[in-house]
Amino acid sequence: MFACLADRLRRVCMMTIVQDINDFLEAFAPSRLAEDWDNVGLLVGDPTQTVRRVMACLTVTPASTAEAIRENVDLIVSHHPLPFHPLKRLTTESIPGRMLWQLIRAGVSIHSPHTRFDSAAMGINQRLAEGLGLVNIKPLVPADDDPDGLGAGRYGDFDVPLSLVECSARLKQFLSIEGLHAVGPYDRSIRRVAVACGSAGSFLGAARRNSCDLLVTGETTFHTCLDAEGAHVALLLPGHFASERFAVEVLAKVIAEHFADIEVWPSRDEADPLRWL
Repeated sequence: MFACLADRLRRVCMMTIVQDINDFLEAFAPSRLAEDWDNVGLLVGDPTQTVRRVMACLTVTPASTAEAIRENVDLIVSHHPLPFHPLKRLTTESIPGRMLWQLIRAGVSIHSPHTRFDSAAMGINQRLAEGLGLVNIKPLVPADDDPDGLGAGRYGDFDVPLSLVECSARLKQFLSIEGLHAVGPYDRSIRRVAVACGSAGSFLGAARRNSCDLLVTGETTFHTCLDAEGAHVALLLPGHFASERFAVEVLAKVIAEHFADIEVWPSRDEADPLRWL
């Protein structure tokens, strides 16, 4: 009875709680789209906690942790999970343990959408494919029995073939970056493109099966680059951070538009640890 009264009072006062944002993110990027190895959803916190300030980030780092605590954040929406791997101890002797200890003491919850956001209808890979100007966009690896026909990665076509250099220029403009790595002849004609954000060299086989001329992913291994070169599939590698951070900024706007009573922003202190010299 008391729980029902509390819920009614909260709704009358129009207070947003952690569970409200959790439910919204579940609808926006359903858990069924997450990879089996992933750790997604509400990872730290009290679902009934009132939320007034939300910070989105790509990764919970010492810098973004300090920002969240300094800015009195109630909830972090972090693309990458924390914790990701199981922890046997929660102490300040490890970096993940120290950040979790600090955030828990400050009453900061953590939600991670990760690979379910990668694959969502308006998730990272869809936005990346649209940002490149692809048409006829489809999942690169369709999910089994997904009612919405979704899946991991995306592929699509250019209306008019572009050279690899032209594709690179378009990608750099969309992601607002100055440089990237490329595999393949610069004058290679590109018509069909696969995209898979983050570290997704494992999607090279799917790109080949779908007759893609180019795979765009954040980063991959040296040997995957050699495999792509041997298979005559070009690669563009803008970096893990650049391939995903833009969508975190979009997600912050989406949350802010849905919850008018809270303040939401993408982390201002988060930065790519890699630099171009």
